[in-house]
Amino acid sequence: MIRFSLRCENDHQFESWFKDGEAYDRMAAVGLIECPTCGDAHVSKALMTPAVAKTRGVKGRPEAVPAVPDKAPAPRPSSDGPHHAAGPMPAQVMALLQRMRQEIETNCDYVGPGFAKEARRIHDGEVEARGIYGEASDEEAEALRDDGIDIARLPWVPRSDG
Repeated sequence: MIRFSLRCENDHQFESWFKDGEAYDRMAAVGLIECPTCGDAHVSKALMTPAVAKTRGVKGRPEAVPAVPDKAPAPRPSSDGPHHAAGPMPAQVMALLQRMRQEIETNCDYVGPGFAKEARRIHDGEVEARGIYGEASDEEAEALRDDGIDIARLPWVPRSDG
Protein backbone atom coordinates (compact mmCIF):
# COMPACT_ATOMS: atom_id res chain seq x y z
CA MET A 1 0.00 0.00 0.00
CA ILE A 2 1.13 3.53 -0.73
CA ARG A 3 -0.24 6.85 0.47
CA PHE A 4 -0.28 9.85 -1.84
CA SER A 5 -0.90 13.46 -1.00
CA LEU A 6 -3.30 14.72 -3.69
CA ARG A 7 -4.59 18.09 -4.87
CA CYS A 8 -7.58 18.99 -7.05
CA GLU A 9 -7.74 21.89 -9.51
CA ASN A 10 -9.54 23.94 -6.84
CA ASP A 11 -6.41 23.58 -4.66
CA HIS A 12 -8.01 21.30 -2.06
CA GLN A 13 -5.44 18.90 -0.59
CA PHE A 14 -6.21 15.41 0.69
CA GLU A 15 -4.55 12.03 1.09
CA SER A 16 -5.53 8.62 -0.21
CA TRP A 17 -4.15 5.08 -0.10
CA PHE A 18 -3.58 2.92 -3.19
CA LYS A 19 -2.39 -0.62 -3.82
CA ASP A 20 0.61 0.82 -5.69
CA GLY A 21 1.55 3.70 -7.99
CA GLU A 22 0.11 1.93 -11.02
CA ALA A 23 -3.27 1.60 -9.28
CA TYR A 24 -3.30 5.37 -8.75
CA ASP A 25 -2.37 5.97 -12.42
CA ARG A 26 -5.15 3.67 -13.68
CA MET A 27 -7.81 5.21 -11.44
CA ALA A 28 -6.73 8.79 -12.21
CA ALA A 29 -6.75 8.11 -15.97
CA VAL A 30 -10.46 7.22 -15.92
CA GLY A 31 -11.50 9.88 -13.41
CA LEU A 32 -12.20 7.57 -10.46
CA ILE A 33 -10.30 9.73 -7.98
CA GLU A 34 -12.28 12.71 -6.77
CA CYS A 35 -11.70 15.49 -4.30
CA PRO A 36 -13.70 14.73 -1.14
CA THR A 37 -14.35 18.46 -0.66
CA CYS A 38 -15.67 19.52 -4.07
CA GLY A 39 -15.94 16.31 -6.16
CA ASP A 40 -13.45 17.53 -8.80
CA ALA A 41 -12.02 14.55 -10.72
CA HIS A 42 -9.03 16.54 -12.03
CA VAL A 43 -6.67 15.35 -9.31
CA SER A 44 -2.88 15.24 -9.29
CA LYS A 45 -0.20 14.15 -6.87
CA ALA A 46 1.04 16.89 -4.56
CA LEU A 47 4.50 17.15 -3.06
CA MET A 48 4.79 15.19 0.13
CA THR A 49 7.52 14.32 2.56
CA PRO A 50 8.69 10.71 2.51
CA ALA A 51 8.11 8.50 5.52
CA VAL A 52 11.57 7.77 6.89
CA ALA A 53 12.16 5.48 9.84
CA LYS A 54 14.12 6.98 12.73
CA THR A 55 16.94 4.95 14.24
CA ARG A 56 16.76 4.17 17.92
CA GLY A 57 18.64 1.82 20.16
CA VAL A 58 21.09 -0.44 18.33
CA LYS A 59 23.07 1.31 15.60
CA GLY A 60 22.10 0.12 12.14
CA ARG A 61 18.75 -1.32 13.28
CA PRO A 62 16.06 1.26 12.47
CA GLU A 63 12.88 1.20 14.48
CA ALA A 64 9.77 2.23 12.54
CA VAL A 65 7.97 5.32 13.75
CA PRO A 66 4.21 4.78 14.11
CA ALA A 67 2.17 6.60 11.45
CA VAL A 68 -0.64 7.29 13.93
CA PRO A 69 -0.01 8.83 17.34
CA ASP A 70 -0.57 6.52 20.30
CA LYS A 71 -3.21 8.90 21.66
CA ALA A 72 -5.30 9.37 18.50
CA PRO A 73 -8.78 10.69 19.30
CA ALA A 74 -11.47 8.03 19.32
CA PRO A 75 -14.32 8.45 16.81
CA ARG A 76 -17.45 9.95 18.31
CA PRO A 77 -20.35 7.50 18.34
CA SER A 78 -23.47 8.45 16.45
CA SER A 79 -26.88 6.92 16.66
CA ASP A 80 -27.91 7.93 13.15
CA GLY A 81 -26.50 7.28 9.70
CA PRO A 82 -24.40 4.45 8.21
CA HIS A 83 -21.47 3.07 10.15
CA HIS A 84 -18.22 1.36 9.27
CA ALA A 85 -15.72 -0.54 11.41
CA ALA A 86 -14.28 2.63 12.98
CA GLY A 87 -17.62 4.30 13.70
CA PRO A 88 -20.00 6.58 11.81
CA MET A 89 -19.26 7.03 8.12
CA PRO A 90 -18.25 10.63 7.32
CA ALA A 91 -20.75 12.49 5.12
CA GLN A 92 -18.14 13.18 2.43
CA VAL A 93 -17.30 9.49 2.17
CA MET A 94 -20.99 8.60 1.99
CA ALA A 95 -21.52 11.17 -0.80
CA LEU A 96 -18.58 9.77 -2.81
CA LEU A 97 -19.82 6.18 -2.39
CA GLN A 98 -23.32 7.23 -3.48
CA ARG A 99 -21.88 8.92 -6.56
CA MET A 100 -19.79 5.83 -7.30
CA ARG A 101 -22.92 3.67 -7.03
CA GLN A 102 -24.75 5.96 -9.46
CA GLU A 103 -21.87 5.75 -11.98
CA ILE A 104 -21.73 1.95 -11.71
CA GLU A 105 -25.50 1.57 -12.15
CA THR A 106 -25.45 3.95 -15.13
CA ASN A 107 -22.45 2.47 -16.95
CA CYS A 108 -22.34 -1.23 -16.03
CA ASP A 109 -24.63 -4.24 -16.44
CA TYR A 110 -26.22 -5.77 -13.34
CA VAL A 111 -25.70 -9.54 -13.40
CA GLY A 112 -27.00 -10.33 -9.90
CA PRO A 113 -25.84 -13.47 -8.12
CA GLY A 114 -24.28 -14.70 -11.38
CA PHE A 115 -21.44 -12.19 -11.04
CA ALA A 116 -18.63 -14.73 -10.60
CA LYS A 117 -19.78 -16.81 -13.58
CA GLU A 118 -20.14 -13.76 -15.84
CA ALA A 119 -16.78 -12.29 -14.73
CA ARG A 120 -15.14 -15.59 -15.60
CA ARG A 121 -16.89 -15.67 -19.03
CA ILE A 122 -15.62 -12.14 -19.77
CA HIS A 123 -12.11 -13.03 -18.61
CA ASP A 124 -12.08 -16.17 -20.78
CA GLY A 125 -13.27 -14.21 -23.85
CA GLU A 126 -16.56 -16.12 -24.12
CA VAL A 127 -18.55 -12.86 -24.12
CA GLU A 128 -17.72 -9.26 -24.98
CA ALA A 129 -15.82 -7.37 -22.28
CA ARG A 130 -17.96 -4.85 -20.42
CA GLY A 131 -18.42 -3.44 -16.95
CA ILE A 132 -20.55 -5.61 -14.69
CA TYR A 133 -21.67 -5.61 -11.07
CA GLY A 134 -23.55 -8.04 -8.90
CA GLU A 135 -23.15 -10.31 -5.90
CA ALA A 136 -20.47 -12.85 -5.10
CA SER A 137 -19.72 -14.86 -1.99
CA ASP A 138 -16.36 -14.51 -0.25
CA GLU A 139 -15.36 -17.87 -1.68
CA GLU A 140 -16.36 -16.89 -5.25
CA ALA A 141 -14.46 -13.59 -5.00
CA GLU A 142 -11.35 -15.35 -3.68
CA ALA A 143 -11.52 -17.95 -6.49
CA LEU A 144 -11.74 -15.18 -9.09
CA ARG A 145 -8.69 -13.44 -7.61
CA ASP A 146 -6.79 -16.76 -7.45
CA ASP A 147 -7.46 -17.20 -11.17
CA GLY A 148 -6.08 -13.74 -11.95
CA ILE A 149 -9.45 -12.12 -12.58
CA ASP A 150 -9.33 -8.52 -11.40
CA ILE A 151 -12.39 -7.63 -9.31
CA ALA A 152 -13.18 -5.13 -6.58
CA ARG A 153 -15.57 -5.47 -3.67
CA LEU A 154 -17.26 -2.17 -2.92
CA PRO A 155 -19.45 -0.95 -0.09
CA TRP A 156 -22.96 -0.67 -1.50
CA VAL A 157 -24.56 2.30 0.22
CA PRO A 158 -28.18 3.50 -0.14
CA ARG A 159 -28.86 5.68 -3.19
CA SER A 160 -28.58 9.42 -2.67
CA ASP A 161 -32.10 9.88 -4.07
CA GLY A 162 -33.60 7.64 -1.40
